[in-house]
Amino acid sequence: MGLDQRVTSRGERPTSFELEDFGPVSGREEEWRFTPVDRLAGVFAAEFSGTAAVTLAGTGSLPDGVKFEQVPRSDPRLGQASGPSDRAAAAAWAGFGQATVLSVGRGISVESPIELEVRTQGDGVAASHLAVWLEENSAATVIVDYGGGGELAETVELYLGEGARLRLLAVGEWAAGAVHASSHRARLAKDASLVHSVAVFGGELVRITPDVTFAGPGGSAELLGLALTDSGEHHESRLFVDHAAPRCTSRVTYKGALQGAGAHSVWVGDVLIRAGAVGTDTYEQNRNLVLVRGARADSVPNLEIETGEILGAGHASATGRFDDEQVFYLCSRGIDLATARRLVVHAFFAELVGRLNQPEIEARLIATVDRRLDAATQSLLTPTQQPKETLGR
Repeated sequence: MGLDQRVTSRGERPTSFELEDFGPVSGREEEWRFTPVDRLAGVFAAEFSGTAAVTLAGTGSLPDGVKFEQVPRSDPRLGQASGPSDRAAAAAWAGFGQATVLSVGRGISVESPIELEVRTQGDGVAASHLAVWLEENSAATVIVDYGGGGELAETVELYLGEGARLRLLAVGEWAAGAVHASSHRARLAKDASLVHSVAVFGGELVRITPDVTFAGPGGSAELLGLALTDSGEHHESRLFVDHAAPRCTSRVTYKGALQGAGAHSVWVGDVLIRAGAVGTDTYEQNRNLVLVRGARADSVPNLEIETGEILGAGHASATGRFDDEQVFYLCSRGIDLATARRLVVHAFFAELVGRLNQPEIEARLIATVDRRLDAATQSLLTPTQQPKETLGR
């Protein structure tokens, strides 16, 4: 028997670890109305003939008190964040054999970032499960690097114990035709702090659904997102921040630039302040920059408030076209079109990239943005408009 998805509140949406509890997806459902669901047919059917590997990058050595393990489905740490809330998430849960658990012991603060790589192998859809488990008063920065092709259905679970602090950055640089459907589910205990960042490049369809639940008072969460969407690509982010405990703070900032005809980005931000979540302070915003005609950005912020005893709550959304006046001004000063586009997009992303607090990753993201911008700009220029080697005086 399937779950009843006909609910009026985001907090009432049912969850289940059983795939059969979620019926067939037609694309008319609220959570799928922007998604090209035909491209996820293999995921919905849970037909997993491919495999995925999660590995430690670099030397693979970890500090004392930090463990990187492959564990069976029966490991009690799995499934603790929350349950799947759509068919793709339930399929990812049903499809993995072993899970990868990265755990940080009580009171341990890891100074250097822990870097992981996720790659698909073989033909067909692969399923992957990663759990990051921080015990009481621990701290770590985790960078998850995605790349290559294939199709990946994934679960990322984040559990933060009391007073724990986690910075997680997921960076995807996918090959053309790749599909990535990922459910990120985080549970924060009392006074825990999470910075969750996502950067998306490439792929045919990338859909990431971060859910954050405050399970104790005094927690904080900052959710950051960056996407550069090219022609024919679909990048989708659906967030849910569940203020279920008092005196918690959340901030959401997502930015996307679209630079190709047929490029499509989707951002849906749901924030729920439950009746008992007094003292909540929350704000979410989404900004989109459309660089060419024929690209589309959908942005839907939602805010539900069940108590008036809060510090603040708000949301904002804006989508704007590439400013021809700015480009004209720069080009009139002798700057070529490719460089002018780069400067405008740099300024658009600058605030977000600077908040990652990881210089090497910041430089990598800017370099990736530049490379993709240059490739797209070249296709727009006539031979007489090709960029100069140096800026004019």
